[in-house]
Amino acid sequence: MKAFFLLIVSVMISKCSPSNDIVSPTPTNPTPVTVTNEVDFWMTKGNQSSMLQKQTGVLAFNTTYNTYPNITVDEAQTFQTVDGFGYTLTGGSAQAINQLNAIKRKELLVELFGTISTSISVSYLRISIGASDLNATPFTYDDMSIGQTDLNLTNFSLAPDKTDLIPMLKEIIAINPAIKIMAVPWSPPVWMKDNGSFIGGSLQPQYYAVYAKYFVKYIEKMKEEGIAIDAITPQNEPLHPGNNPSLLMLASQQADFIKNHLGPAFKAVNSKVKIVVYDHNCDKPEYPIAILNDSDANLYVDGSAFHLYAGDISALSTVHNAFPNKNVYFTEQYTSSSGSFDGDLKWHVKNVIIGSMRNWSKTALEWNLANNSSYGPHTQGGCDSCKGALTINSSESFSRNVAYYIIAHASKFVPDGSIRIASNTIGNLSNVAFKTPAGKKVLVLENDGNTNEVFNIKYNGKWINTALDAGAVATYIW
Repeated sequence: MKAFFLLIVSVMISKCSPSNDIVSPTPTNPTPVTVTNEVDFWMTKGNQSSMLQKQTGVLAFNTTYNTYPNITVDEAQTFQTVDGFGYTLTGGSAQAINQLNAIKRKELLVELFGTISTSISVSYLRISIGASDLNATPFTYDDMSIGQTDLNLTNFSLAPDKTDLIPMLKEIIAINPAIKIMAVPWSPPVWMKDNGSFIGGSLQPQYYAVYAKYFVKYIEKMKEEGIAIDAITPQNEPLHPGNNPSLLMLASQQADFIKNHLGPAFKAVNSKVKIVVYDHNCDKPEYPIAILNDSDANLYVDGSAFHLYAGDISALSTVHNAFPNKNVYFTEQYTSSSGSFDGDLKWHVKNVIIGSMRNWSKTALEWNLANNSSYGPHTQGGCDSCKGALTINSSESFSRNVAYYIIAHASKFVPDGSIRIASNTIGNLSNVAFKTPAGKKVLVLENDGNTNEVFNIKYNGKWINTALDAGAVATYIW
């Protein structure tokens, strides 16, 4: 029995043991998951270690939970349509850029205004009607000897701008035929003024009608040159009569000029050029509001333009909220020769780009496009510390300054016709979002704090996790 029992147990163990001829399956390695980049990320740092540089990391939307704050982009909420980003092409800018040889000048203009991958695609320019203070000398298009007038404008001529500005505009239009141009006078012809000087004074009422014809003639003559003007303002900085050139034009005077002369003159020739009022600092929103409150002037006005040498950028919303059917534009802010790259980058992106756009502006323009290494040319008494986006150093050399990068972070990615969409601000992360005509989403962001910030960009229920150094500026596009 004992032997039989041992035999039974042996057989059972044998049947339960794995066979030596069967190889156990070896676990296979899972197929690695390839994460495709979904968001391009361009950055400029205040310390200039990264200058509009495309980042190489992979950013892909996911739903993995984390505790970082969210910037939520919502294309279901839409605001204003964008006309463009750019600069003022002063006569001095054109003169400085023309110091470059023909090959280098063409390369620069393509970089500024082209649509190729190496361009920053500037889409909006502001120019002066006659001279600004960043021309070598003051002039208008109808200058007369002392004591003479020209009521029929028979002496009117664009000749003073046919050496530098107009030829350069033609080159730019050949590169970007869709570019929009706003034209602005610093002074009317001095024979129309009550002090007979380029500096200060006021437009005499008896010349309101002829000055309106001056605008019409300017637009027609520029059109003959192949240059279409999209908008005008009646006066640059009408409350700053101390510049050279300049003019004092009170709100009541501008309203009178528009409703009784400029508006009807444009209507008589069926002009589609927009009339934009004010074109001065954010501390006096009552100026454009007073004009828009005049029902007769209001009929001719497209909107209001602003600078930010005084006041707060929220003034644009103050005017927009008072007249939601009228546009607002941000048209000028300078960077100083004494400014720092990091400080100007932060302040200007926060206020000029993000601030103006979040307050309904259709444009964001920095001041002077270019000057020479001595911050010229400029008129006697004109700005001698205005640093251009570019410094022209020689016939073959130029430098890109902070204003170049301020504008490029928007102009390169947000074309004319884009629409601002909703995004929330969190902590020190100022931002503004857009949807382009091609359907791309763009987020321009500035870290206004003193430390690196980690955060999510959330869109359609998913998010990416990213970070931005203190003082840095980034553009995300997907």
